[in-house]
Amino acid sequence: MSDRPQTPLLDQVHIPADLKRLSDAQLPQLARELRAETIAAVSETGGHLGAGLGVVELTVALHHVFDAPRDKIIWDVSHQCYPHKILTGRRDRIRTLRQKDGLSGFTKRSESPYDPFGAAHSSTSISAALGFAVARDLGGACETGHGDAIAVIGDGAMSAGMAFEALNNAGHLKKRLIVILNDNEMSIAPPVGALSAYLSRLYAGAPFQDFKAAAKGAISMLPPPFQEGARRAKDMLKGLAVGGTLFEELGFSYLGPIDGHDLDQLLPVLRTVKDRATGPMLIHVLTKKGKGYAPAEAARDGGHATAKFDLVTGKQHKAPSNAPSYTRVFADALLAEAADDPRICAVTAAMPDGTGLNLFAERYPSRLFDVGIAEQHAVTFSAGLAAGGMRPFCTLYSTFLQRGYDQVVHDVAIQRLPVRFAIDRAGLVGADGATHAGAFDIAFLSNLPGFVVMAAADEAELKHMVATAARHDTGPIAFRYPRGEGTGVEMPERGVPLEIGKGRVIREGAGVAILSFGTRLSEVMRACEALAARGITPTVADARFAKPLDRDLILNLAETHEAMLTIEEGAIGGFASHVSQLLAEAEVFDRGFRFRSMVLPDSFIDQASAADMYATARLSATDIEARVLALMGLGQVRDKRA
Repeated sequence: MSDRPQTPLLDQVHIPADLKRLSDAQLPQLARELRAETIAAVSETGGHLGAGLGVVELTVALHHVFDAPRDKIIWDVSHQCYPHKILTGRRDRIRTLRQKDGLSGFTKRSESPYDPFGAAHSSTSISAALGFAVARDLGGACETGHGDAIAVIGDGAMSAGMAFEALNNAGHLKKRLIVILNDNEMSIAPPVGALSAYLSRLYAGAPFQDFKAAAKGAISMLPPPFQEGARRAKDMLKGLAVGGTLFEELGFSYLGPIDGHDLDQLLPVLRTVKDRATGPMLIHVLTKKGKGYAPAEAARDGGHATAKFDLVTGKQHKAPSNAPSYTRVFADALLAEAADDPRICAVTAAMPDGTGLNLFAERYPSRLFDVGIAEQHAVTFSAGLAAGGMRPFCTLYSTFLQRGYDQVVHDVAIQRLPVRFAIDRAGLVGADGATHAGAFDIAFLSNLPGFVVMAAADEAELKHMVATAARHDTGPIAFRYPRGEGTGVEMPERGVPLEIGKGRVIREGAGVAILSFGTRLSEVMRACEALAARGITPTVADARFAKPLDRDLILNLAETHEAMLTIEEGAIGGFASHVSQLLAEAEVFDRGFRFRSMVLPDSFIDQASAADMYATARLSATDIEARVLALMGLGQVRDKRA
């Protein structure tokens, strides 16, 4: 549907300063209109819906009380930033969310002065806000000036170690800093761990409605002199609420929990904190993910991420697929292996659904471990499982595996522990843009001694790689696969272990050899069809392994061809670098052998469709065809995108 909601109050708000002209009594209507506009926009674009709907009232209250962009409002992860974008001068572009040349689905410094800090990975907001607070107090220069620093962080993101590192440091420095804990009992998956249980006890111990009366009159209740500032406000209000021993011990004054959908509670508390706080403050706010849109509220994940959908029914518009997704192929293959091997277990970091491990959890609940948003812990926990005689599959998106790299090196690689890394979302991922691209894992894993690094060319190969990893006990092994559907190849009944370090020749040819690593193989084959019409028949090989390289295959290709082209969905420094190192050491280049590589460019590519992103990266079939022609000295093919 494209019907736009009626939004007479929202139509008057172009930047946050416009909210100052509205009375408190008008703000609930503004929130209703903002929620309707958010739902309508996401129904047309798709995106992260539930998180934004949960913070509509909080967003309105923050922009009404504080003075952005001088005051820095930092949204952790920033899945919830769509209402914020609408209120900060970007409403006219909100229906370009996550599209090529459109608005990012996350906060982005280059997009708006109201986005003081970019995000997309969790648990960074408190560290960033503390940095702003210290920069303010040290006289740092900032184009938008310096005021308050406000971090809005969810209970799921608060479970990560980095958030507690920041809380600990902030409590020590005692700078004026405001942390809003947006507690909706939900990240992407249901929350796990002791912190979640602690927060549950906080608001189960006493009805937070008792805080409502206190909040409404909070300002008038404060002593007029207020010489001791926030300490006395804390003591007064804390006695009326539940109390936050953990946060108090970390050096924060704690307020809450309060109803994050009740502006009568939010506004006076925020005003009191703004007027009186002298040190670090934590405001505990309870919200409901997907609030105000029944289909999102009813969804198990609170309507976390959606495709385009029908406004009335909430039904998502997803094109039918002719092939299973890579994620589902991995999940089914792992289940098959686990059925035969009780030592196989799986670890994920708050992404059981996204990685397909929800299926594993249903079948083998005692062998599935969702550790929360804690990738560093996930890696070392997996290392401990491996050292203890289990066969763990540490299953993470490529972009999130980056967060545990130190642990990959020290706790896994140096100890040669057989952790199996299942790396989902390898390559470019489309609408989530640069922050979620799986661009670097080939490079940062292939340089580690003793690591085996594989990439599936298609869904059948992925099945074989799961079987290979399951039986590899002599050290760490990783296999990468992309987002989305497979290519529709015939699937084996069961995966068959591959010989470590051995690739395969897909088709024999002459003149030039194309050595592909990963799922660009399908684009290579399309390029070869076009080249065949010109009488050119390259040899095509699937490397399968970036480490160890198939030395015999590569040197044989170099011996029997005039030139070689490598192709991978990774950054500079990955597979091609290892191949060129091998060729150089074998003195292949000394006889005039021509070598070229096609990799992701040395830049971050903004959101678009995956096809558009690969076209920008010049890794499409047309680009491969042109590169082969140039390599053979036959001129360029006309760029179909021109």
